[in-house]
Amino acid sequence: MNAQASTLDPALLGREVGSFAIDSREVQPEGMFFALSQPEYKDNCFNGDFDDSTQFVPSGFDKGAVACVVREDRYEEHKAELEPFHDRLIFVDDAIAAFQRLAHGIYLEWNKPVVAVTGSAGKTTAKELTAHVLASSGRKVLRNIKNYNNGLGLPLTVINLANDKSYDVAVLEMGMSTPNNEIARLCRITPPDVAVELNVLPVHIEHLGSIERIQQAKAELVEGMKVGGVAVLNADDHRVAAMEPLSKGRTITYGIENPADVRAENIRFERFGETTFTLVSGDERAEVTFPLNGKHNILNALAAASVGRSFGMTVAEVAESLKTVEPPPQRGEVLHFADGFTVINDSYNSNPSALLSMVKTLVEGSNSGQRKIVVAGEMLELGSDAANIHRETGESIATSGVDMLIGVRGFGQELVNGAKSAGLTDSQFAADSDAAGDIVAAMAAKGDVILVKGSRGVRTEKVIEKLLEKFKLEA
Repeated sequence: MNAQASTLDPALLGREVGSFAIDSREVQPEGMFFALSQPEYKDNCFNGDFDDSTQFVPSGFDKGAVACVVREDRYEEHKAELEPFHDRLIFVDDAIAAFQRLAHGIYLEWNKPVVAVTGSAGKTTAKELTAHVLASSGRKVLRNIKNYNNGLGLPLTVINLANDKSYDVAVLEMGMSTPNNEIARLCRITPPDVAVELNVLPVHIEHLGSIERIQQAKAELVEGMKVGGVAVLNADDHRVAAMEPLSKGRTITYGIENPADVRAENIRFERFGETTFTLVSGDERAEVTFPLNGKHNILNALAAASVGRSFGMTVAEVAESLKTVEPPPQRGEVLHFADGFTVINDSYNSNPSALLSMVKTLVEGSNSGQRKIVVAGEMLELGSDAANIHRETGESIATSGVDMLIGVRGFGQELVNGAKSAGLTDSQFAADSDAAGDIVAAMAAKGDVILVKGSRGVRTEKVIEKLLEKFKLEA
């Protein structure tokens, strides 16, 4: 805040602010509006061009805002419209940084445990599983809305504590996509008591340049944890396991393949949407019937179980809670159709490792007589080698045991080319997700198991919409 702030109406200093918004359309009476502009977005590692919200300050006051936060240089540019509100404006050098400081102050006043989750894939599922496990123990859990995991989404979540301090714990997803210490910045807003590292994969490599730099960026979570806290590390990912020396407190490892403190044994895949395994930690064992498929989801469950253990839950308590989880929408959501076919809707995000992991899940969870179909959208942010990566991924899909591949949009053609070159002749390209939906709706048959996997930008959820228009779900 700078000297201009001295012009603020003194009567406002005693006013209670009921809410905070960064979108003028969401301003509430007695609320405060933070007007963001391109300089803040650029300085805080957001890619792209954004509207200058300073122009919407008058509408914020029209909606009953107590005060608005603006950059002084943006005020000068919009002075004609904003001068009537001068004594209700708080001037700052960086509105995003001010919003983050506000969130940090609210967090300090709340002063209860934070569980932070990061990883190249599975963050939202692991966050939801962790929140579910902790809530089952009677705790009131704050969690990110949707995947609000960046420098604006996390503060938007945390400011909920201003009006409701009754939350016992916050489970917060922390993401990154640039080499600008994004996770370190998030840890400064809400330092983790428990830091959960899921995996390190070649995601956002276009911006970070190498898998080693991705590992360094993800390790910022463990480096930013509180002294005396708990680091929860995936023992099956050697890059995550290598972060153990960075822990500032106790470490709990989890895994399937490698020795770990929390393990899954005797894994059995039933029909899609049902996996059973034995949860093991120390001398405690309990059977779990888990309503998600795939090794990656079992690892997410183990991460959540490890957090539960760090909060003193027994293995039996954790196992009981895992039986009642539900997949987040479009993230491994299993749809059983009345006509006898099954669809796995994983239309939220995609990268080569995540796609191949879901393909493996499809093959492992299907009976030998079922037709296994993959609908895969092009994968984004893969850099200059995107065509080769798609082609190689298509080759891997072809050798995985699936029966058909439909590549969707752009580099989806290279997925098809790679699959055909590796012997999967039943492969075809769809120009967009609408076209892919028409193809699938025309050929879906009893016994089919269909994986729909794509990034949000490709909109592969349209495939699901086409199926729901034509077919009914099981009652």
